[in-house]
Amino acid sequence: MPLLEVADLRKTYGGRPSVDGISFSIEAGRCVALLGPNGAGKTTTLRMLAGLLPLTSGAVSFAGGSPGGDYRRHLGYLPQAPAFYNWMSGLEYLMFSAKLSGMRTREASAASAAVLERVGLKEAARRRIGGYSGGMKQRLGLAQALVHRPRLLLLDEPVSALDPIGRREVMELLREIREETTVIFSTHVLHDAEEICDEVILMNQGRIAEQGTLARLRTEYSLPVIRLAVAGEQRAVRWLEELSHSALVNGAEISDGKALLNVSDVELARRMILQSAAELDIPLLHFEAGSSTLEELFMKVVGA
Repeated sequence: MPLLEVADLRKTYGGRPSVDGISFSIEAGRCVALLGPNGAGKTTTLRMLAGLLPLTSGAVSFAGGSPGGDYRRHLGYLPQAPAFYNWMSGLEYLMFSAKLSGMRTREASAASAAVLERVGLKEAARRRIGGYSGGMKQRLGLAQALVHRPRLLLLDEPVSALDPIGRREVMELLREIREETTVIFSTHVLHDAEEICDEVILMNQGRIAEQGTLARLRTEYSLPVIRLAVAGEQRAVRWLEELSHSALVNGAEISDGKALLNVSDVELARRMILQSAAELDIPLLHFEAGSSTLEELFMKVVGA
């Protein structure tokens, strides 16, 4: 039985749809990425699932319960831009959050201390939140979403505002968290989805363009490709143009001395290109043979 079932979910503003009749289900223990460009409807979807926005129409069922049932006590939610009481310490804020979820003082104290240690804020537990860095605040936001041990964790762009170090810290935490609870997180950074998720839901203009496991989507949509770059000599650029007309090349994108070639046989194309480059003394700066990335897959699915 799915943990979460969403049927024909809609949200309109002034008669215009922000989320336009989406349906999906998520099994317990899965990590699902809600992917799409800005304005695709990801945040609106998560806010409806979290009970922060009323549905225009549709139904949401949790753990086999009746559609429309109140399951908020089983949720953890981290908005894209979490707000804090900067005069509180991290521990005080976690205690406050835990008590809001229904915990008694002793239980809230133990749970807060444990989750602060887990997210790496044990030493900063009694410091005021106003002195925390961006990465520390995001980890504190994760801690408040986890303190009551939710069955489903909803995260809205959890690493979008972080520097590379903060991003890596939070991604490592998510990798651990997904081992024990179901996670849905939205992002427009496709590499994040590839890194930790089992499944993806690709959204575009309020609708689901495609959904499924990464393995299935790659099998269905990925293409054998070769990526290469040459020095900016005119003859090298002409050589790229000539490659695009090869019988092994089904499609090409060429710009600024770089080429992405969709090929029919990646091994044959690799040998042909390298042999041609060697014979003509073409200065290759980059050469990579493989399959199309999730980003290229997404662009293909949404028709961009």
